[in-house]
Amino acid sequence: SLPLPSSMHLIQVDSVQRWMEDLKLMTDCECMCILQSKPISIEKDEQNELILSSQYSTCDNLQLLLKRAWIISTELTRIAQKLEKSRWQRVHSMTVRVNCHVRSMINEYNTFTRNSSEEMHQLEKLLIDKCSEFTAFTERCLQTEDEEILTSMKSCINETLTTVAQYFGQLIELVLTHEAQNLLRQIELSGSPCVMESAISGLFSLAQEGAHLCRIIAKEGGVVALFKICRQDCFRCLYPQTLRTLASICCVEEGMHQLEKVDGILCLADILTDNSHSEATHAEAAAVIAQITSPHLTFTQHLSSFLENMEEIVTALVKLCQEASSGEVFLLASAALANITFFDTMACEILLQLNAMKILLAACSDKRIVDTPYSRDQVVTILANMSVLDQCASEIIQGNGVQLLMEMLFEKSSSENPSEVAACERVQQKSAVTLARLSRDPEVADAAVKLSCIPCLIKLCRSPAERNNSDSVLVACLAALRRLAVMSPDGLEDSDFQQLVKPRLVDSFLLCTNMEESFV
Repeated sequence: SLPLPSSMHLIQVDSVQRWMEDLKLMTDCECMCILQSKPISIEKDEQNELILSSQYSTCDNLQLLLKRAWIISTELTRIAQKLEKSRWQRVHSMTVRVNCHVRSMINEYNTFTRNSSEEMHQLEKLLIDKCSEFTAFTERCLQTEDEEILTSMKSCINETLTTVAQYFGQLIELVLTHEAQNLLRQIELSGSPCVMESAISGLFSLAQEGAHLCRIIAKEGGVVALFKICRQDCFRCLYPQTLRTLASICCVEEGMHQLEKVDGILCLADILTDNSHSEATHAEAAAVIAQITSPHLTFTQHLSSFLENMEEIVTALVKLCQEASSGEVFLLASAALANITFFDTMACEILLQLNAMKILLAACSDKRIVDTPYSRDQVVTILANMSVLDQCASEIIQGNGVQLLMEMLFEKSSSENPSEVAACERVQQKSAVTLARLSRDPEVADAAVKLSCIPCLIKLCRSPAERNNSDSVLVACLAALRRLAVMSPDGLEDSDFQQLVKPRLVDSFLLCTNMEESFV
């Protein structure tokens, strides 16, 4: 397959919206095709009016460059597909279009960039020459119908296409590295908060374009530069923005390595435990903690230094949850706590000592603070992970936690947003898991039975719509039902016992999943 640059990640948007945005670039390109890529000679003082990127800031220019690059990348892939089918007319017209896009991209970039390197200029020339050669090859294919000649030329064109893609990828990599270096130079050399704020904003925009960009920024020393800001009191006003950018960059292994090198976790612990910082700063520090402790990360070498500072970090996060003035702040702090409970049971013990269960249960009754399924997902994750400890049972009873878990069993999304629907399913599944774990304790099981938990679980098992057809919710509900049935066998009808409790779990699961089909 054709090697295309991995830096072409753009945030997924509605296809019509993408087409509308790209239309301007596409039509510019078609005009350029007619003009054979020759620029119109104009007066110097009018030049800026006709340059596509002149009206934009550096961030906008980079966005424009990435969009143009995305179009080129897509076109190169399509050329490879058409070439495979020997659609020579289409191959040629698309090659001409790519040629024009490449020239436009290079011209646009050179109008707003400063001090680009000799290496970049050489690569630009190589790419333009190779694109011209590519267009000449495909044009020659239109002038013959001899299958033998076309077959032999196909391998030449394939080779040229691969080289164009390779040069293009190298150029984009070089351009993005150059831009990251420029922004980091501004951060390093400027003492002006205003200039630094603009540069940090530029870095954040770059980091939003995906993991590849984050790797470039980390490799160029972005994490080191940003933590340097977070250690200087005179730049306190920049802390929230700086920490937000760090959270984006630290999603990649290179970012973690840099964080470890500069003792970033100690710096985060210092920020979180310093009460003189604003809530916004604390919340963004919590976001970095949530990022670097994500259970989805495969690299965990940084966690050894995290364990050394864990107690004070957990204490500060619990305080932030308790004092949160908004749902967003609570979400960031609780997400960090939820992730921490996954990788060390000691965190659960610390949370127990800090009375965290009571604080989290109280927060759930405040709809202003715990206002989305995402927040409830974090809370129930913490409860599920803490419920492995025997001492949690009495805390749950005291905080009216069984009632809350019962409510969470029927979490419903208020929209059809897929991520919100998925969050609701996680809340349902984890609340059932927590009930199953806590029902080891007779007092919790008794409270659950009195609150009609058994009929609720049966309803979720038997009605696919109630659990949004989720298999994971079904398995968790069957497990919780079986645990409660042991503690209170009188609470079940005989048919429920025979179908949902007595058989092997897998047989009950298959029975419940087939119910959906029988109703249709």
